[in-house]
Amino acid sequence: VQLQASGGGLVQAGGSLRLSCAASGRTFSSYAMGWFRQAPGKEREFVAGITRRDSTDYADSVKGRFTISRDNAKNTVSLQMNSLKPEDTAVYSCAATTTYSPYVFRSPNTYNYWGQGTLVTVSS
Repeated sequence: VQLQASGGGLVQAGGSLRLSCAASGRTFSSYAMGWFRQAPGKEREFVAGITRRDSTDYADSVKGRFTISRDNAKNTVSLQMNSLKPEDTAVYSCAATTTYSPYVFRSPNTYNYWGQGTLVTVSS
């Protein structure tokens, strides 16, 4: 599967952005999806994930502010980001895995496919 992330940009603190990840290839509904981010000088970290059956999980740092969703008919997964903070600044990447679990995978090592990333910059 190929993944294409979009929707990044520059936003002021307190603002919102919506990231989208379009998938092509095999049946999208068979993938569990995740969003990760990597800030300059830091390791990649889990942001949010959604299973094949729409169970979701979030990093504590974004819980209550970010919402992940998927549209299997459109082969897309989205990340709605509200109340953005300067510390949310990072390159955001979407990822997919065919490995089944009723729970969201937080480890990036579980994901087989990665998109190219989209930059989110939050100014203070």
